[in-house]
Amino acid sequence: MLLAGSMLLVSGCTDTGNGGQAGETDAVKPGDIVRVDYVGKLEDGTVFDTSIEEVATEAGIYNENRDYIPLAFEAGAGQMIKGFDEGVIGMKVGEEKTLTIPPEKAYGEYDEAKVQAIPLEDMGLPEPPVAGQKLSTIYGTTVTVLEVNETHAKIDFNHELAGKTLIFDITLVSIESK
Repeated sequence: MLLAGSMLLVSGCTDTGNGGQAGETDAVKPGDIVRVDYVGKLEDGTVFDTSIEEVATEAGIYNENRDYIPLAFEAGAGQMIKGFDEGVIGMKVGEEKTLTIPPEKAYGEYDEAKVQAIPLEDMGLPEPPVAGQKLSTIYGTTVTVLEVNETHAKIDFNHELAGKTLIFDITLVSIESK
């Protein structure tokens, strides 16, 4: 009996009694599945994204096709921008934190080389685009039309948040250890 108990402990097959959920005093570590509520803002306070419906409505960015629920991801797995991923490590359930993320840990610096003039005939559109229009590439990337003339469209392939410092107010809702 003693041998069986020690084998169980050595194998790591112990039950904490919480169904795989991390305890309230546990902190996020790489590999944990976390859920966070967040409000993403620019330095001027403009809200560009949130998981909270009321905040989206107040900010004028509400999208009826979106579910406003906590964001779930694996901490440290590179599923999020680097600064966000790093920022949740060490947080505990219920903890609130403000992350200020510079461009190099977000969507990178703005790159002028990613602004290109594309011949209209090569764009495969039924009508010429208009300045300010957002288009999707065949790879699913969103690009922005900056200018259009008779023959070309000037297209910005930078992420719309490239070159910007991002501020996230986050609340850790849950941690699930693998």
